[in-house]
Amino acid sequence: MKYLIFIILFGNFTFALAQKQNDLKKEILPPKAKKIEKKLEIHGDVRVDNYYWMNERENPEVTNYLNEENEYNEQMTAHTKQLQEELFNEMKGRIKEDDKSVPYKLNGYWYLTRFEKGKDYPIYSRKKRDLQAGEEVLFNVNEMAEGFDYYSLGGLNVSPDNKLVAFGVDTLSRRKYTIQVKNLETGEIYDEKIENTTGGSTWAADNKTLFYSKKDETTLRPYRIYKHVLGTDPAKDELVFEETDETFGTYVYKSKSREYIIIGSGSTLTTEYRILKADNPEGEFKVFQPRERGLEYSISHYGDHFYVLTNKDKAVNFKLMKTPLDKTEKEHWVDVIPHREDYLLEDIDIFKKYLVVSERNNGLNKIRIIRWDNSGEHYIPFDNETYTAYTSINPAFDTDILRYTYNSLTTPTSVVDYNMETKEKTVLKEQEVLGGKFNKENYTSERIWATAEDGTKIPVSLVYRKGIKLDGTNPLLQYAYGSYGSTIDPYFSTVRLSLLDRGFIYAIAHIRGGEYLGRNWYEDGKLFSKCNTFTDYIDVSKYLIEQKYTSPDHLYAMGGSAGGLLMGAVVNMAPELYNGVIAAVPFVDVVTTMLDDSIPLTTGEYDEWGNPNNKEYYDYMMSYSPYDNVVAQDYPNMLVTTGLHDSQVQYWEPAKWVAKLRELKTDNNILLFHTNMEAGHGGASGRFEALREVAEEYAFLLDLEGIRE
Repeated sequence: MKYLIFIILFGNFTFALAQKQNDLKKEILPPKAKKIEKKLEIHGDVRVDNYYWMNERENPEVTNYLNEENEYNEQMTAHTKQLQEELFNEMKGRIKEDDKSVPYKLNGYWYLTRFEKGKDYPIYSRKKRDLQAGEEVLFNVNEMAEGFDYYSLGGLNVSPDNKLVAFGVDTLSRRKYTIQVKNLETGEIYDEKIENTTGGSTWAADNKTLFYSKKDETTLRPYRIYKHVLGTDPAKDELVFEETDETFGTYVYKSKSREYIIIGSGSTLTTEYRILKADNPEGEFKVFQPRERGLEYSISHYGDHFYVLTNKDKAVNFKLMKTPLDKTEKEHWVDVIPHREDYLLEDIDIFKKYLVVSERNNGLNKIRIIRWDNSGEHYIPFDNETYTAYTSINPAFDTDILRYTYNSLTTPTSVVDYNMETKEKTVLKEQEVLGGKFNKENYTSERIWATAEDGTKIPVSLVYRKGIKLDGTNPLLQYAYGSYGSTIDPYFSTVRLSLLDRGFIYAIAHIRGGEYLGRNWYEDGKLFSKCNTFTDYIDVSKYLIEQKYTSPDHLYAMGGSAGGLLMGAVVNMAPELYNGVIAAVPFVDVVTTMLDDSIPLTTGEYDEWGNPNNKEYYDYMMSYSPYDNVVAQDYPNMLVTTGLHDSQVQYWEPAKWVAKLRELKTDNNILLFHTNMEAGHGGASGRFEALREVAEEYAFLLDLEGIRE
């Protein structure tokens, strides 16, 4: 009897505690952003934007508002801090902290990347001739990052004589890198600093000439290729190419054969290349094939030919062609692998005896091995429908070994050396999942097909713990991206286990706008077909509910960047389907941003979204732009995140969106907004600090489900 009384009293206490937490939440009032009317007029249409003033990055009132939202977020999630810490430690505990990459050999050295226990950043090193040699540390990024809130090292590029390495550093997260050169014999970092670059660079064969791409100061568009000679003033570097079309960006790299320096220019629909022999850095670049709108191609050098991956002749899924070194214009191109309706040709790797082709058929990655002497070809076999496989770092030319990477929704990542002659596989490394609890046999994955409103079948990849009953009570997180032809393949994630082990189902919706089912899948999800992306996502949600994987009370949506636009559109169109939504760095103020060509990336996006200076595109974009379509209705519980220094989606887009949602929404659901005041589009730079952001997102979901541990 006493035990029963204790249970009743404890239950009452628990209920009272929960009620008290709810009462405290009600007492915490969200920030109320001031309204300053701003009229935006074009095509005879007037929009009123009351939060346009948030675009003023240097305005103290903007900073104050962001800080107020952060403080509100802290207060509203105070009761989940212990859970966040537990999640962080749990996710960190699965990571092998003193991990290292599989070495690869380049120009007489073995290169590897390793991490030390407790350290956030990598150490880049190499060993001469064999792996038993002493380690030569190129960069210890942990030491370099000391004193910085954000630190990104990229573009590592060793000179042909192995004595120098160029590298780029970004300490603000605006993706504006400063290039410097380190002498690997003396350890000296030269004083020459090349500012405002992409971070990447390419050595000529003379070991003293460096080609690099510089960004426009305002738009951050990479638009100029310069040539720097060591020992000279970077301010006097020679301009070798300028991309004057504002819808294009430009970059520079070296062919795998190491014989050519290649300048590329690209927009969404069109590419163009220029070539120069690497041993002639003072020479003139030659246009490979002049740009033609709608003609896309990429080039690889082998022997007496260039191999051209292209959509020429209406090859929607691309084909492979070749052309002589001295006759590079398209009229000289001849087919090597013709166009196929059911195979998307994604990439090639060239070896002395083999051509390796990366393809996609029915959504699945395929790696095809073809002998140059036409004596045979075959595919590397894979055995399920929820895997990802892709060729890895393969700098060697005269070899039978292809290195590729494999993982699936249930299988950790493996690095494999595949003998293209004997067909033997050697697993060099399988990702370790520490903590002692992971067993891949405890999980199952499947691919299902939902039917869209226009009858199109939409593939969905799912993973969950075995034994789950499909009775509509399971919490389910549905993720998607759906833009730029970017395909979200089914991949393994150690952090995701924290959801799966707590009963969540995880779903990747392969919606139109990506290239999962080929190039037409992308074409059907952009410009005047963009709304297919949103309705596909919603129809997948409805199907998951119909099939009792979940229900509206337990369904959660997540997307970031252009996937954040997806979230914004979905919650306007079908808010009743979701209990919670996470929108990370969301691109939600589509029309205003695309009308402002001073914002980074805008002009290069016209072929993706349309140019709203054209009334037809304006009207269509206005039909789905999340910010412009916020209305007085109920919205799901929402967590919105951004970075103050984001150069891809400016912080003010989600800030304005949240302010407008607070003004108009008619529900009492949670709306949280967190701005990382030190980071940009990719979030925190350290490998462990980034986990804290995931822990925050997962705690938001688990809290809504009533899961406290």
